[in-house]
Amino acid sequence: MKTNKFLLSAGLLALTLAGCTDLDVDVKSQYTGLVNTPEAVSANMANVFFQFRDPLGRRYMEAMCLTSDEYTSLAYSGGWVDDYAYAHPTYHTLTSEDPVVGWMGNMGSANVKANEIINSDYSEENKNAARAMRCFYTFIMMENFGDTPIPDADYVIENGLEINNRNPRPEVAKWIEKELLEIYDKLPEATTGDNYGKPNKYMAMALLVKLYINWAVYTTPNVADYEASTAKNEKLADCIKFCDLLINANKFALGPVAYRFKFNHNNSELVESGQIKDFIYAMPYDTKNAQGMQWGRSHSYKDIKNMKPSYFGETMGQSGGAYMTLTPECVDRFNLPGDERNWMIIGLLDKDGNDAKGQVYVYDPETLLPTDQKALDKTGAPLILSKTITVPAGNDLASIDVGENLTGYAQGYRSVKWFMCSNDYNNGRHLSNDVPIFRYADILLTKAEALVRSGQGGAKDLFNQIRSYVKAPEISGEPTLDDLYMERGREFFDELWRRNDMIRFGHYEDEWFPHYKSNPNASFDKNMRVFPVSKNDLDVNPTWTQNPGY
Repeated sequence: MKTNKFLLSAGLLALTLAGCTDLDVDVKSQYTGLVNTPEAVSANMANVFFQFRDPLGRRYMEAMCLTSDEYTSLAYSGGWVDDYAYAHPTYHTLTSEDPVVGWMGNMGSANVKANEIINSDYSEENKNAARAMRCFYTFIMMENFGDTPIPDADYVIENGLEINNRNPRPEVAKWIEKELLEIYDKLPEATTGDNYGKPNKYMAMALLVKLYINWAVYTTPNVADYEASTAKNEKLADCIKFCDLLINANKFALGPVAYRFKFNHNNSELVESGQIKDFIYAMPYDTKNAQGMQWGRSHSYKDIKNMKPSYFGETMGQSGGAYMTLTPECVDRFNLPGDERNWMIIGLLDKDGNDAKGQVYVYDPETLLPTDQKALDKTGAPLILSKTITVPAGNDLASIDVGENLTGYAQGYRSVKWFMCSNDYNNGRHLSNDVPIFRYADILLTKAEALVRSGQGGAKDLFNQIRSYVKAPEISGEPTLDDLYMERGREFFDELWRRNDMIRFGHYEDEWFPHYKSNPNASFDKNMRVFPVSKNDLDVNPTWTQNPGY
């Protein structure tokens, strides 16, 4: 085996099952044994489609949230320190042994299976779907780890690249573009029904849009050398072109449901009924049949089990992990009068839109809006959160130890964007909220950004479509890049794109709690724009080298 040697750690199980033990065997020879029955095809395709489910449900989410200015980790008198596994991403001081970067193997395993399908006697429809997912997984690895193996032997050989090694990030970006341009129009157009959560034509186009808007980031040879203020993006016209194709498809819309319902535990039902038309591509979850969505565990109040009822309007039978809470800087972005997105943060507003000053209210599980009922802590006192997070004197600042008490539990406002129900949370905290990966709203704001970056008009109308939908004030002139950056921080809050935006807009080395220059634990090294490759992957790929700075 040649081109897949790099996936040995990532897809060890898949390689073992395939019986591939001779690493010098031609790459195509391992793909002669896939069973081509309907049941086998369905199972093998599912192994490709849903490999992202587990990392997205926890470790990938942690890596994205905690390295951005949206979330900080917290420890409670030694609880959740876990060898600083959560504080390291918060401070941009990740190590190769931190579990939040240990999911590269899932992507590699999916690419191994995708290659098996591509080189099998499966239908062209299945092969194109596998190629699309191979692009997606390679994009995720390139986005987060920089140099990445290209899982295409012919392309690697033809372009004089190294088969068994990570390839330069600019070359990876070019390969992803080539593949997507070849296949996007061959993929199914259906985004719902049997094709929900699977690759479709518009998913591939949205991935191209993401690739193009970040082109200057990905094609800078050294990640530390990217400068947002001077970078030139040669793919802006292509970005606009594919945004227009998605917009003019007349298949997607911001509504018709209100913003908050898109992220509720029944959002898959709303997609199928046509009430959510914003999802281009999403990862389905179900508390029983598609487990792995664990966001409620980290996002919730620490003592949520003893709240009767909790702020979700129901009593939760499981405790909260609460090792992630919102930074004050994140909360401060939600400052537009009338903006329905403000209610995604508990402690921010009461039901009338007035400053709640940290007071948490019980939400109505039907309307997903706060009521007049004050949420109470386990002592029966009103639960009042502190937007400003304080590490008491004498506590460990390196782990952001706020203390194991009610004062510590109340540090930081919290997100209810991913609204939970007790039936899900009580089932091992496995939520049923589907996670949209590409949304139509992102296409609108990305086109607006590309227009501004290329010096063209027309961004205002796209920007105001978002504002009008969420009942926030519309703007009267063309938005600036700063306007777009702030708006993206509101619209895609808690959706795992903030880190990506921060790097592109040049804000990844900014200050936010506790990532302050006055904090000796924080790093501002620009090499931290990509993650360290995990020790496990390096151990079984001896030709790989660690990313600079780690």
